[in-house]
Amino acid sequence: MKIVILSRKRDLYSTRRLVEAAEERGHQVRVIDYLRCYMNITATDPKIIYGHQALTGIDAVIPRIGASYTFYGSAVVRQFELMQTYVVNDSAAIARSRDKLHCLQKLAKAGVDLPVTGCAHSTKDVEGLIEFAGGAPLVVKLLEGTQGIGVVLAETKKAAESVIEAFRGLDANIIVQEFIREAAGSDIRCFVVGDQVVASMMRQAAEGEFRSNIHRGGSGHKVEITEQERAMAVRAAKLLGLEVAGVDILRSKNGPVVMEVNSSPGLEGIEKTTEVNVAGAIIEHIEHRVTSTEP
Repeated sequence: MKIVILSRKRDLYSTRRLVEAAEERGHQVRVIDYLRCYMNITATDPKIIYGHQALTGIDAVIPRIGASYTFYGSAVVRQFELMQTYVVNDSAAIARSRDKLHCLQKLAKAGVDLPVTGCAHSTKDVEGLIEFAGGAPLVVKLLEGTQGIGVVLAETKKAAESVIEAFRGLDANIIVQEFIREAAGSDIRCFVVGDQVVASMMRQAAEGEFRSNIHRGGSGHKVEITEQERAMAVRAAKLLGLEVAGVDILRSKNGPVVMEVNSSPGLEGIEKTTEVNVAGAIIEHIEHRVTSTEP
């Protein structure tokens, strides 16, 4: 097969591992910087041009779209869809996952368990918003934040009021969520490929930190997940239309709850922690999907 990986940099761990896994299985792989693509949008002969050449004869596309470039990256993915090329995560699924509020609303509508969550933009009823989320301590997030940036733990009502007022001053959309104290600064990253969780790890926040993101100094450990957690992760990914996803779950006193669904989950932490060939699992999934859709 001819596989294109949409990524800004070939030397990123995730991109490099996908290239290695595809080449090991005998496929031709090309890494394309999606920001350098331009498109000919037409009903009869749509094209994507890269390096003065049209991208043709491609069997599958793996999008690794950075959060900062979701709009244009999704447009390039959508153009491949217009060209009837198989895309691992389609443009609509990427957009749903990147819109945290839409993501949570879609999961809630389907009955997936979530932390108690409120959303606001410029409400003056700060006290009501805090009470709605169960009171302090609570977590206040910028809707547009990634990798733990724009996430604040407010341990008292006064601190929560101050943080919300500060975010209001930024003219920002915010999410207010209950703080799952019993999770003790940890969450579970489930890596979903197709209909199964191929790897999972527990991420533990660094001392004095509540955010478990590896990018924020958190550490990863092997973990055995329950059948309920496994089913929840797969269902969350499917509800958003994602074939490859990182689903973050917290273990609360009332059972597991989904915190977030990521359409471009990193491979480094999960592969090094679990020693599972996640990149290989993704390529194998692509082989099955492309074969099953061939005439």
